[in-house]
Amino acid sequence: MDKNNGYTPEAQDLSDIRLPDELNDLLEQIARNVHDTWAQARLDEGWTYGRERNDASKTHPCLMPYEELPESEKEYDRNTAATTLKMAIKMGYEIKKKR
Repeated sequence: MDKNNGYTPEAQDLSDIRLPDELNDLLEQIARNVHDTWAQARLDEGWTYGRERNDASKTHPCLMPYEELPESEKEYDRNTAATTLKMAIKMGYEIKKKR
């Protein structure tokens, strides 16, 4: 039996999309929100901070403010934010800050 149950991901190729520099602040704010949304969901499920991830005792080392995360973890959240912004642009949306 196919262990993916026949599922084949079909992520859009976004390699042709370059985010304008003026979206850097938005990207960082979205990344922070991605982390906070993830963290809140874990806390709601009873997880707590722990030096190591332990699924049985529900501890995770990334249950901390975004600013205190290791750069590698921030980069994971930034990649999620960048993918979201790039997809919107690829679909024809314009992202501009109101004046």
